[in-house]
Amino acid sequence: MSTHVDDELLFQDEEPKPVVAVGGCTPALNGTWKILVVDDESEVHDVTRLVLSGFKYKGRGLQFLSAYTGHEAREILAANPDIAVILLDVVMEENDTGLKLVQYIREEMKNHFVRIILRTGQPGQAPEERVIIEYDINDYKEKTELTAQKLVTTIVSALRTSCDIATIEANRRGLEKIIEASENIFELQSLEKFSTGVLTQITAILALDKNAIVCQASGFAAVNHKGQFSILAATGEFQPYIRKNVEDVLPSEVHALFVKAVENRTSLFYDGKRYIGYFCSRNGSESVIYLEGCSPLSDLDRQLVEIFFTNVSIAFDNLHLNKEVEDTQREIIHTLGETIEWRSHETGNHVRRVAEYMYILACKYGLPENEAQLLRLAAPMHDVGKLGIPDSVLNKPGLLTPDEVVLIQTHPAIGYEILKSSERPMLRAAAMISLHHHERFDGVGYPSRLAGEGIHVYGRLAAVADVFDALMSDRIYRPAWPTEQVVAHFRKERGQHFDPRMTDILLDNLDEFLSIRAAYKD
Repeated sequence: MSTHVDDELLFQDEEPKPVVAVGGCTPALNGTWKILVVDDESEVHDVTRLVLSGFKYKGRGLQFLSAYTGHEAREILAANPDIAVILLDVVMEENDTGLKLVQYIREEMKNHFVRIILRTGQPGQAPEERVIIEYDINDYKEKTELTAQKLVTTIVSALRTSCDIATIEANRRGLEKIIEASENIFELQSLEKFSTGVLTQITAILALDKNAIVCQASGFAAVNHKGQFSILAATGEFQPYIRKNVEDVLPSEVHALFVKAVENRTSLFYDGKRYIGYFCSRNGSESVIYLEGCSPLSDLDRQLVEIFFTNVSIAFDNLHLNKEVEDTQREIIHTLGETIEWRSHETGNHVRRVAEYMYILACKYGLPENEAQLLRLAAPMHDVGKLGIPDSVLNKPGLLTPDEVVLIQTHPAIGYEILKSSERPMLRAAAMISLHHHERFDGVGYPSRLAGEGIHVYGRLAAVADVFDALMSDRIYRPAWPTEQVVAHFRKERGQHFDPRMTDILLDNLDEFLSIRAAYKD
């Protein structure tokens, strides 16, 4: 047990004085600094509380926890991992209880953040030089030298160091989150999904639980001329407003900040609670990210946001360029598909509708999203083989002769031969669609009389989409069928011409298909 240390000896050089707040700042955080006093003398606990009563650092007061044995200290540490400072006696139930506790904290608990100040009344039991070298402590004080003012100074120094370490650790964890978030969102290939991923990750990094939106200019020309922003992805209360203009959703003062960010081509922090990130790609496409938090963003939060969005801006740039390439490919494919349909005196919107029908069918059938998107791009090429059919047969208004029927039935194979040599996934998918879209589920289709699941899934999807739109449209040899007649035909041909499951998807979601037809009228 330690020798009793009189209160007069502990602070013999001066009287305890009222302690004023230090740090020179308004309280920025809720709560208190937890101080653990470990000493077997109750007077030491009492005097420590007395001297430090009223003490504040960075707007936060102190919360005292008391342990009178090493065992009690371990229990308190386990229950309070956020303890900032430990005032620790060396000699308690054993001569080295305090030193054993230091080893336990650093080596077993792996707690290298709490500041440990040894306070001993028997320096001979733990000489300062040996203790400082051999143990991971942060300060060493003899009780006889520790005046009230020196105790305050010691606590301020320990808390200041604790703050610095906490900041470094928060930075480290934040950067880890940024790296992890960047890896996750860089796998997302569409602007919409990428934007949603950005929101998910940044709210996790900042622990935000409020609202956030990602906006993209409706077009780089539209921003310059109209200043309109369209919401691309959203969280919180903004979720219902995807694809709407921000000026219709946000208060006017927030919309003004959007405009200011774009006009100045810069990112803005506003009133400590909002962040507007501006990004401009090399091709001129502009994107803006708006975040709302429930509390002011700290300097660390701002640094993390800036670092994260430096990475994000590069990805945005690449996605804009990738989207431009995809849009160009899509336009070329649609133009070629429309040219084929015009040649056969059919509307060019047929290929657009078939593409959208196939996308819905593929998604509801259970194909992955990226594969459904691939089919949406490839579908306009389903009749490319008609390029090999003479106009006299392709546009004949009357019945075809047997030889002409044989000739027209060669167009799926012709299309396949045109497309099959490509290494591009989209054109390879188009080749399969072309070859199989006139096969029938019952095995009496053409060109190969395949049946059931022997027909490629792309061909079965295309058969439903192509025939549905063909029957709903005017042709040179007949007028469009009414919807009721088309529905009756698909019910009759379920399991014969068409895959039963795909037929059910069409009929169960007929309104979706009819809305696409209305959107792309002839």
